[in-house]
Amino acid sequence: MEPIFVAVIGVGGVGTCFLRQLAALPDDWRPFLIYLARSTKNLFSEDYSEIPVEQAESLLAASSAPMLNLYEVATYLARAPGQTVLVDNTSSQEIADAYPAFLAKGISIVTPNKKAFSSDLGLWQDILEAATVNRALIYHESSVGAGLPVISTLKDLVATGDEVLGIEGVFSGTMSFLFNSFAPVDEAPTGKWSETVSQAKAAGYTEPDPRDDLNGTDVARKLTILARLVGLKVEGPASFPVQSLIPPALATAGSADEFMSKLPQYDGEMEYYKEKAKEAGKVVRYVGSVDVAKGLVKVGLEMVDRASPIASLKGSDNLISFYTRRYGTNPLVIQGAGAGSEVTAMGVTGDLIKVMERLR
Repeated sequence: MEPIFVAVIGVGGVGTCFLRQLAALPDDWRPFLIYLARSTKNLFSEDYSEIPVEQAESLLAASSAPMLNLYEVATYLARAPGQTVLVDNTSSQEIADAYPAFLAKGISIVTPNKKAFSSDLGLWQDILEAATVNRALIYHESSVGAGLPVISTLKDLVATGDEVLGIEGVFSGTMSFLFNSFAPVDEAPTGKWSETVSQAKAAGYTEPDPRDDLNGTDVARKLTILARLVGLKVEGPASFPVQSLIPPALATAGSADEFMSKLPQYDGEMEYYKEKAKEAGKVVRYVGSVDVAKGLVKVGLEMVDRASPIASLKGSDNLISFYTRRYGTNPLVIQGAGAGSEVTAMGVTGDLIKVMERLR
């Protein structure tokens, strides 16, 4: 088979898991790793020698190769003796902005980077145009739902002529864990909201600064991507209602520690939502939705029926429902772990395999 050359940027949690998964691929399927980079180091050779995947991280740590900028990386890959794929395992806006330049050189892209597909609408359009004109491939399953088949399923629905009427669900593992713990269906005694956030932070379910989860931006980015895939020209995650769960007075707290120390002063607001839902025989959840016909996207707290699939979620699971003409009154539902380095990397590896199949 024709060799495929791969460049990997990002060796954090997802990137490390991805390299392990790459090393586990059968020898006759594994692509040639020829470039590896993190923020301050990169590893490559002028003759495009393969980097042993099992030793990649230690070789990168010891590398003294000159640091290439993104456009130099694109030129380097374009000159490789075969077809090339960029695997971007970062959340960098700078790298996302450079995608059209890579695609213009015929370099395919695999990534979990949400910013490439949820930022400025012009960037989204430039990416699609560059991929189409230059017959390059771009796969980003893990930008929504980690390893869950959310984007591929939605693309299949659209490509096969189904009419997507609406999308609804819980799109954040952090928010899922918080509300499944704070307002469980069985009404088991729970702690206060601030205690629940503290527990989630200690367990690693939140970002180091929980405000990065509680502001709702991550969910809004995912909804932006899905809305665009069904044809809505959503300008970006700030162009529709997104309910932040950060008390306004704490938005400017100087540190995560300061935020957490003051959060108990504002437990009453979340307790109010919880009790109001309980009086209505429901539970409160953090939900994102797209009404395709009305062109409306929103993210925020909703009271949902106790018997609904959303209410019965456990742990940090995601649940995404597609309401379509073909599926009628029963939506197509995708549920499972929507966060975590291993499952996110699985989505990236799966996308890379699909790209290699198409390139070969």
